[in-house]
Amino acid sequence: MESNRQRKVAQIIQEDFAELFRKQAADSKQSVLVTVSDVKVTADLGIAKIYLSIFPQEFRSAIMKEIEENKPQYRNFIGQKMAKQVRVIPQLNFYLDTSLDDVEKLEKELRGEGDNPVL
Repeated sequence: MESNRQRKVAQIIQEDFAELFRKQAADSKQSVLVTVSDVKVTADLGIAKIYLSIFPQEFRSAIMKEIEENKPQYRNFIGQKMAKQVRVIPQLNFYLDTSLDDVEKLEKELRGEGDNPVL
């Protein structure tokens, strides 16, 4: 079960990264939407798992690769934002959140639009 501290740190990380990715998308010439769908922080606050939704789908692998390459800069960014709230800045692990894709696929299958229509 998550402690209040874990939830608070996760919320700070989620809000800060949401704002950062929004600014990056506004500065980018591509129309890409990166959403921070969830953040989970370990009990010792040492690792933050950040789940991202990226649209359109064709940019996912390139953006995830770019995010992985820039992890040290992102950790520095979050460190500056959280310096007063935590002693140790968590390691950042980014994951692609495909739950919306799964919901969309399920809805299509229920409507009979999928590859295997429901009889």
